[in-house]
Amino acid sequence: MPLTRHTAAFALITVAALALTACGSGDPAAAPAGAAADKGEVPTTDVVSSVREDGSAEKLLPADVRAAGTLTVAASVSNPPGATYLADGRTLAGTDIDFADAVARKLGLRLTREVASFEAILPALGSGKYDVGTGNFGVTEERRRTIDFVTYINDGQGFAVRDDSELKKVTDLTQLCGLTVGTGAGTTFEVTLEKNRHLCADAGRKPYEVKTYNDQGATWASLQQGRSDVVMSTINGLRYAVRQQTGVRFLNEFKRLDVGFAFKKGTALAPAFQAAVNSLKADGTYDRILKKWGISASAIKASQISPPEIE
Repeated sequence: MPLTRHTAAFALITVAALALTACGSGDPAAAPAGAAADKGEVPTTDVVSSVREDGSAEKLLPADVRAAGTLTVAASVSNPPGATYLADGRTLAGTDIDFADAVARKLGLRLTREVASFEAILPALGSGKYDVGTGNFGVTEERRRTIDFVTYINDGQGFAVRDDSELKKVTDLTQLCGLTVGTGAGTTFEVTLEKNRHLCADAGRKPYEVKTYNDQGATWASLQQGRSDVVMSTINGLRYAVRQQTGVRFLNEFKRLDVGFAFKKGTALAPAFQAAVNSLKADGTYDRILKKWGISASAIKASQISPPEIE
């Protein structure tokens, strides 16, 4: 769907010159990823090309994958710091991109990356269309029933509003009663909001309205234009986005989630990916990627395979 002129203006939060748009404790906004990020530009520091193969991790790959030497990756491109386009409109950048590329180097693999919509990736993994998916996929109990994950950061759910909003902090979804909430289609945010809409009716109050968007620039435009009262999205993505706009503010973290590479259920790739992520932690690449994107507070102690959803 083409962007309107107004929507495109707000979508500038996602790239330096071309528009397209992800949790941890602490406040990454207080420590942006260098001067470029401060100016609304996407950081381009190379933190991946020096990564070397890890033989022990590589040996965990299935024999057919080692022989082929390639994997097909579906990437959801939405907002920094997760994944976005650079000013040329073609080059991808973000934490998802850096971690996937770094893991591939550890495993001695080449990636064939295909951009796909967020809501289409998980079903496509089950059909075998892709080997792995990236898109700041949070690990939930519902998703664990059909998808395997290998975690690499901790992110989660949060809220942002216009400066004129009376909301100060959302600790209970009944605080949203009577409001319009903008969020991404097919996300954990949409699921959380729809699952709990009854809370307002149970309390005898007007339910909140949920408006979903496939493009994060459109989500922010809906907030700026008053069609939404509040935005629910990823904590890291919200903190990044509010630094690039005027008249909006980050409210608070609502729920934390582990984030991971996504695979079809029962994949044989998970042990190798887990070993590769932990190898990146050991050689310092992991911390360099997080620092580049200003999300060091989202570090995990060690990669896990499909851990339980964080309560």
